[in-house]
Amino acid sequence: MTTTIPKFAHLQIPLEDVLNATNNFADDNIIGRGGLGLVYKGHLQRSGELITISALRLDRRHSGGVVEFWTEVSMLSDLKHPNIVSIVGFCDDKHEKIIVTTYEAKNGSLKEHLSSPKLTWTQRLKICVGVARALSYLHYDEGRGYGVIHLNINSSTILLDENWEPKLSGFKVSIKQSLNRMYQVILSEPIGTIGYVDPEIEKTKGVTYKSDIYSFGVVLFEILCGRKAFVPNDANRLLAPLAIHQYEKKMLKEIIHPALLNQMSPHSLEIYSKVAYSCINGERTNRMDTNNIVNELEKAIESHEDFQLQQAEQQVQRLNLVRPVFFYFCFDVITLFPV
Repeated sequence: MTTTIPKFAHLQIPLEDVLNATNNFADDNIIGRGGLGLVYKGHLQRSGELITISALRLDRRHSGGVVEFWTEVSMLSDLKHPNIVSIVGFCDDKHEKIIVTTYEAKNGSLKEHLSSPKLTWTQRLKICVGVARALSYLHYDEGRGYGVIHLNINSSTILLDENWEPKLSGFKVSIKQSLNRMYQVILSEPIGTIGYVDPEIEKTKGVTYKSDIYSFGVVLFEILCGRKAFVPNDANRLLAPLAIHQYEKKMLKEIIHPALLNQMSPHSLEIYSKVAYSCINGERTNRMDTNNIVNELEKAIESHEDFQLQQAEQQVQRLNLVRPVFFYFCFDVITLFPV
């Protein structure tokens, strides 16, 4: 049976089209597993154009998945931002529920690259800024008339395109809230992935947009340290309390990814770590606002780029000093041993 919700009518995609796009949900097209079911890659004809898509197929055994399915459709239908995945449409036909988005994860999810020495400090900073801008849009954009509390920020829901630009996904448990009430607590059970869940939820019995800030702070430390938020068999299973301890003891460098230490400027690290610590430390009221986070992370990038420029200039100066010495050496050799 097909949905009759008028608001979403223009987004409906026939099941036959999705089956053709994914080769009948062929195993070879599986690219991941979302919280609601398997995700398939495919190619779909849309408005005369062949586009590459991701199709999240709701697992029929997933209890309560129907509510989460419609939450995600509802959220994505309203959200338009370069750092948020774009919905193509959905299928609600013949007991199948499928969310179709543009294929954004050409470089997988952030989680897959946390420990990679190939992901540079510059790339990591730009990923952080992109996610922060997406959060600022969710929390403050006045064009919608309401804010969005994501409640599922983690390194798995941050996808990376071919240019390593982040695309935020995973809106299945998101909440809409009036912009002037984003500070107010919405009664809720702890929601999210272990290691990222705001500890204030249990204390206040609810969430605010600052719950997203906490989760993002954990991601910031994941990116800095090159390790996951939760490592089951590790002595320090949870990254957040470890990061707080190391920061307060001025021993943060001990847990930073070794491949990054020689890349980062001291000032960019200082700005970045202060932001990350602000996001996860103490009560919600002490957490930095999203817009301030964007501004500070942009400063961290500027500081790092200035540092790189200075290093490049120093390298050129060293080369310029070496060249005359080499010239005079060659001149002396020719003088001593004329041809």
